[in-house]
Amino acid sequence: MRRPCWPWAVATRRGTGSPGRSPPTRTLRPTPPTGSPSSTAWCSPTSSKVRTKTEVSALVDAYAGVVCDLDGVVYRGPTAVDHAVAALSSVQARVVYATNNASRPPQEVAAHLTDLGLSVTGNDVVTSSQAGAGELAKHLPSGATVLGVGGPGVREALQHSGFRVLSADDTRDDPTARVGGVLQGYGTTVTASDLAEAAYAITAGAVWVATNTDRTLPTHRGTAPGNGSLVAAVRMAVTRDPIVAGKPEAPLYRMCADRLGLPAREVLAVGDRLDTDIAGAVTTGMDSVLVLTGVDSVTSTAVAPVSMRPTFVVEDLRALGEAYVGVETDFTWWTCGGDRRRVVDGRWDVAAAGAPIEAARAGLACLHEGVDHGELTQEQARALARQLDVWQ
Repeated sequence: MRRPCWPWAVATRRGTGSPGRSPPTRTLRPTPPTGSPSSTAWCSPTSSKVRTKTEVSALVDAYAGVVCDLDGVVYRGPTAVDHAVAALSSVQARVVYATNNASRPPQEVAAHLTDLGLSVTGNDVVTSSQAGAGELAKHLPSGATVLGVGGPGVREALQHSGFRVLSADDTRDDPTARVGGVLQGYGTTVTASDLAEAAYAITAGAVWVATNTDRTLPTHRGTAPGNGSLVAAVRMAVTRDPIVAGKPEAPLYRMCADRLGLPAREVLAVGDRLDTDIAGAVTTGMDSVLVLTGVDSVTSTAVAPVSMRPTFVVEDLRALGEAYVGVETDFTWWTCGGDRRRVVDGRWDVAAAGAPIEAARAGLACLHEGVDHGELTQEQARALARQLDVWQ
């Protein structure tokens, strides 16, 4: 019996795995314990508490805390994403904001969010610099000398973790300085000479931690090289890989859960990138929401591997305060709200057309089933998804 790999659907009756045949019923949720709602009731896949649709009036209500990405979700450059501020302000659970951008200290990020209209303090922001300093603390004693490469957020995180921080200028002036660790993060003023100092220290034996490996960085002017591009440049000059603290690795999300005082299964991760936000949530054991206001789309989600698939897909952050309409299937038809569809001979067969987001959810579940079991190629899935992707 094959097991589907998309989390937001439930099997409702017998059908087959390919159009026109009748397979055994398969349920994507674990079998509920005796006395709990049936398997067709909505529940969060990793939640310790199953709730029926009538018990959960809004998607976010099933979780005790939220970890929210920033770029592409809350803001783009200096400007708020539409509906983000109002939606987040209405969330009753505590929200922490997680960013792979290591250049800014938490207080600066919080000030930006406050300017946009949110009520946020530095304690509500967790950066990849903080997670990186935490990883170094596992390998080095307090007071150890660490080379910080990147923006002000890197130095501040290291200082708060009790390290003696050197800059690239310091090691250039004194090449004999003994460096126990290197924390490499993004900074707008990082130079090739700074990267060389990092490589020299790493080659000499320093513990190397990268805050994140995002190859690109979205800005209000377009896409710029991210810290991952700078890390790749250093990697060309050394013989080992760095420890990575930011998304999609687990340390940043674990630090967020610790800040909330919650286990990962009770936290909902919200983001716009499959390869960082969603993959990091999967790695950490959090449910996740892909918001279609940023980098990734219905089309890219259709061909994403299981390790990068979100639990939920929403148009924008307003959906956090709304009941989530999931997908039901008999493995012949996929239904979400008013949308009912399947793939026949490589084309959509639509019995009923629903709202765009309903079509996207039903379509993604159907396409993932087809790709996972060899009934569709990735190119076919991508082409079919484009027909549903009104957010591109």
